[in-house]
Amino acid sequence: MLSTLLLPHRLTAAAATSPTRSPLRVLAAAAGMSSSASSSSPHGGRKPNRLAAEHSPYLLQHAHNPVDWYPWGDEAFEKARAKDVPIFLSVGYSTCHWCHVMEVESFENEEVAKLLNDWFVSIKVDREERPDVDKVYMTYVSALHGGGGWPLSVFLSPNLKPLMGGTYFPPDDKYGRPGFKTVLRKVKEAWETKRDALERTGNLVIEQLTDALSAKASFQDLPNDLADVCVDQCVEKLASSYDPKFGGFGSAPKFPRPVEDYIMLYRFRKLMEAGKESEAQNIKKMVTHTLDCMARGGVHDHVGGGFHRYSVDECWHVPHFEKMLYDQGQIVNVYLDTFLITRDEYYSTVACDILDYLRRDMIGKEGEIFSAEDADSAEYEGAPRKKEGAFYVWTSKEIEDALGENAELFKNHYYVKSSGNCDLSPMSDPHNEFNGKNVLIERKPASLMASKFGKSLDEYSQVLGACRQKLFDIRSKRPRPHLDDKVIVSWNGLAISAFARASQILKSGQTATRFNFPVAGSNPVEYLEVAEKAANFIKVKLYDASSKRLHHSYRNGPSKAPGFLDDYAFLINGLLDLYEFGGRIEWLLWAIQLQVTQDELFLDKQGGGYFNTPGEDPSVLLRVKEDYDGAEPSGNSVAAINLIRLSSILDAAKSTGYKRNVEHLLAVFETRLRQLSIALPLMCCAADMLSVPSRKQVVLVGKKGSAEFQDMVAATFSSYDPNRTVIQIDPRNTQEMEFWDSNNTNIAQMARSSPPGNQAVAHVCHDFKCSPPVTSPEALRELLNKTLAAASTAA
Repeated sequence: MLSTLLLPHRLTAAAATSPTRSPLRVLAAAAGMSSSASSSSPHGGRKPNRLAAEHSPYLLQHAHNPVDWYPWGDEAFEKARAKDVPIFLSVGYSTCHWCHVMEVESFENEEVAKLLNDWFVSIKVDREERPDVDKVYMTYVSALHGGGGWPLSVFLSPNLKPLMGGTYFPPDDKYGRPGFKTVLRKVKEAWETKRDALERTGNLVIEQLTDALSAKASFQDLPNDLADVCVDQCVEKLASSYDPKFGGFGSAPKFPRPVEDYIMLYRFRKLMEAGKESEAQNIKKMVTHTLDCMARGGVHDHVGGGFHRYSVDECWHVPHFEKMLYDQGQIVNVYLDTFLITRDEYYSTVACDILDYLRRDMIGKEGEIFSAEDADSAEYEGAPRKKEGAFYVWTSKEIEDALGENAELFKNHYYVKSSGNCDLSPMSDPHNEFNGKNVLIERKPASLMASKFGKSLDEYSQVLGACRQKLFDIRSKRPRPHLDDKVIVSWNGLAISAFARASQILKSGQTATRFNFPVAGSNPVEYLEVAEKAANFIKVKLYDASSKRLHHSYRNGPSKAPGFLDDYAFLINGLLDLYEFGGRIEWLLWAIQLQVTQDELFLDKQGGGYFNTPGEDPSVLLRVKEDYDGAEPSGNSVAAINLIRLSSILDAAKSTGYKRNVEHLLAVFETRLRQLSIALPLMCCAADMLSVPSRKQVVLVGKKGSAEFQDMVAATFSSYDPNRTVIQIDPRNTQEMEFWDSNNTNIAQMARSSPPGNQAVAHVCHDFKCSPPVTSPEALRELLNKTLAAASTAA
């Protein structure tokens, strides 16, 4: 598969295949540019172009360019065919730093605009709104150059076949690199003199990509060793790339890639079950050290909560400052799992930090969760340029003026210096963009620093929290980074999962825990309400009940783009978590229906696996079976785990079909799982989950609203077990009993036969047998822990 050829680049220079700046930042600096190129100046009275009618924040950012932009669609295609000229396709997203740079340098430039308007039909695409279009041409550019990134700049024939392309182009030739104006002239010349050859090559490329990215597999049983081989191999490769000093897997730039931590924790559990405690503890240490370094580093927003996109250096210090929703939801779940394993409330507090940031800054009036916050902002009102990180960095004097007598303590704790603190690595700030500025970082544990200042840890932490509150209030008066308030179904699905899981997992923490700003210290039940409101927004605004289909995104109305595989798979995962952790049957019913629709739209029934698009839009030239678990997991990996979870909920007739689809899916990617498992960590876990003979079931029967029942739910989720399914059922609820009578009579019978007179009864079933029912949280916790101990002893 073509993606195999691209993987070494993806893993060694992840910045090239994620929304990033690093490779281009160095280039731009060499060309004498500043990273402050984003303009906050008005558009000079220019009339708006066609993009003014669009809803996407990214497209609206370009609505007053002198370039005669078109949105992706028939009007643009027909114009190119009528004029018989190539199409210039520019793909980016609203919080993309280098997209802003190219806009200011080229798309705001009258000379460049005239060349584009005279020689091309120019189309602007928001990659977050149309990931299907982006996927086609990013795959082409990555195959052409060994990597890609945003902004994506591609020249197409009028029939949409790629002719040539790249990423960021400076406006003029410098240091041996062609400028954008030169590129435009060369493309025009080639179109006029070598058109036939260009079009033949474009057609051939699409044919080759189609073959490479739509792998098929015969319907066959999977080899017995696949699960063990791919999980072990993936963990070994990650361990070999582990940074023992600063944590993380690989070198700078360092991206949070939560699927890496997920498979490490998954392997930890398997090793504990096998009685290999020493090996398990080594793996756990890699994860905990990584999460510690991330949370203490500048990639974590200490003042406002949440995590930035990635760190440009090896020590998680100086970040690329944008904040993406898809990161927040996944990172929360990793910290929650680590809390369950370690019982260290440091990890649960970091999870709350992220969730409270989302609640405060990223949720709309109807419960919808927004997409991203930009890296760039103005240093002051009316500033002619935006600068990256301006909202987040501090001078030493600003902190002294704000914090008074506590300034010295705070500066010591967060390594604040009058000269600026971006000096921990040569990669942190190689071009002195943050000279005199400080990105807060905790270089030593709070317990050590508290002793230095003669304070108890609790008193010291309270002082720091009060200081962060003051800085937050001051920061709130600064010009804010742009908020992309687009609502994307897939990313909301990831966040729904995090909020739902936190609502129960956090109950197992110490009730006397004191929280300090920016953690709000909310009742965990409130997190469940957030998850349900977000799910309800999608159901009301982005789901067509008659066709049973999703739209991909929402801003001032649903987008034109249909729901893609990731939207269905990520949302189903979130809904299953909403059901398991919250108990409302309606979310399970909707998840099952969405799975039916997903299979109808995306499943390759003959070849196995899921395509990324429905295949109904003729302007999208590729249907890809994506397998790479990157910054976001692949839709196929998440879909495989969803099917395994559903198979453990429903009866054998339905369960068998789900499992066969998983087997066929894994067969499609078997070679990749064996040869490049490090690219597919979540799919490796799915393969192992499928190999488990009998997934553990915890069936909770009783009055769901009662305190006794909720205590039993919390006890169920007080331990880490990725191979557990939880079913909540109230035998007095007619709708629920009808569902179970139709879909799993064993569960229905279990509910009816539970001991009467109890508000809550738990049945634990594993290895094809069920333990006697228990009626107290303590007994349930003991029973769940016994199964792990028993597995360890048996091994």
